[in-house]
This record gives sequence, C-alpha cells and structure tokens, in this order.
Amino acid sequence: MAAPFVEQLVQSKLVLLGEMGSGKTSLVQRFVRGQYFENQESTIGASFFTKTLPEKHVKFEIWDTAGQERYHSLAPMYYRGAAAAIVVFDITHPASFERAKKWVWELRQNVANPGLIIALVGNKVDLADESRAVPEADARAYAAETGLLYFETSAKTNINVTQLFEEVADKLPKAAAPQQPAGGIQLSEQPTPAPRKAAACCS
Repeated sequence: MAAPFVEQLVQSKLVLLGEMGSGKTSLVQRFVRGQYFENQESTIGASFFTKTLPEKHVKFEIWDTAGQERYHSLAPMYYRGAAAAIVVFDITHPASFERAKKWVWELRQNVANPGLIIALVGNKVDLADESRAVPEADARAYAAETGLLYFETSAKTNINVTQLFEEVADKLPKAAAPQQPAGGIQLSEQPTPAPRKAAACCS
C-alpha cells in the first residue's frame, strides 16, 4: 500500500518593498519578535529575519529592504528568487502609494517566478480616522485590477499583521513527501535461500 503524504516545511524567500517611512521594518519586527519601536531607525541596505509558521508548514526567509532611493539599485539582489513580496505604503502619504505601484510593476518585470505572490499593504491604519490620505477603496480597486492580495495593517497596534503573513503563507505552493514509519522495526521480505543438498555419510 502506498505511503500517505504529509506536508513538509517549505522555506520561502519573502521580500518587503516600499518607500522609506512606510513601516516595513515595524511590520517585520511586530511579526517576528512581537515588538514595536516608536522611533524605528531606517534600514540601511537590507535586514534579514526568519520566522517559522509550523501550522502553515512554512519557514519565511524575510528580506526587509531599505526604502531610500539611493539603495534602489540593490533591490534586485534581494527580490531575485523570491516566492512572495509584500509591498508597503503609508495610508497617510499618497506618494508612497504611487511608489508602491512602481514596485509592483518592477517585480512583475524582473522576477522570473510566474507564481510570485504579491501582497499590497496599506500600513498605519491606526491613523485612518484623522490622517488617511489614500482611500481604502482606491487601494483595493488597484489590488483587484492587478491581482494582488490587499491588507490594511498597523504595526503599532498590531492590526492584521499576523493575518497578512499567514495569508501569504497560505498562497504558497506546498511540498509533500512520503510519511516515515512512526517507530518500531520495519520488516522487509527477503528471498528464501535454496535448500542445500545433504552430503552422503559413510557407514
């Protein structure tokens, strides 16, 4: 009988892109370490994190890239070979939404993986009531037109952060492998040797 299949842990490269100050690093810090810093320093180059989601059978290898324009030329080095990308903009800053659209275009042009999962994220939703400048309907419409996941998050108040990464994990292709025996001795059938002919005995 064929062995049952079980999902194996999938290592997946995930890259975060977006304008400086959009909150990429804060999102990663909140997801990976459960931390938030009010005055988070800007990323220089890129930062690397890992996070395993056992229930999703996924280990994320996360590259948090710098948002400053002077580091833009380094971005392909980080998104090359990515299984997923999270493109972040600040809902209080319309220019960051326009920059996010350019990142989406760049990913589609330069990442060879046809199954690349892209999530568009409107961050700082805790400021929505008093400072929202990018209408949620506009962002959702753009995401729908371009085939993106869409989330609105707050790293500060931990709104939708875990849900974002879990949804990305759910969209990743899964790997399967034959299940190994849980223990004990495994018996295998061996060929039975032919009986030897008895030797003649002297009387």
